Amino acid sequence: MLISTMNDVPGHQIEEVLGEVFGLTVRSRGVKGQLGASFKSIVGGELGSLTEMLHEGRQEAIERMVAEAEGKGANAIIAMRFDSSEMMEMGTEVVAYGTAVRIS
Repeated sequence: MLISTMNDVPGHQIEEVLGEVFGLTVRSRGVKGQLGASFKSIVGGELGSLTEMLHEGRQEAIERMVAEAEGKGANAIIAMRFDSSEMMEMGTEVVAYGTAVRIS
């Protein structure tokens, strides 16, 4: 599955637009991650456990978005974006979304 953040794919022609697709996940920080983040906020530095959590969340969201696009018969996703937000200080929602298309 070709995924592009652009609205087209250079060297390819969009044959059919199949519609919006998205993948969604909500990730919990967990006690260890929350304690580590609290400590790091005092002393400074990268919040490694939270960085890893967000990376894993993005990967999972992409996989779910691709599965939905494949279900529609797409071979590419254009205009792909991420969005994320905190949910009641308990976790983070991560969404990957774009437009499923068939290209040649």
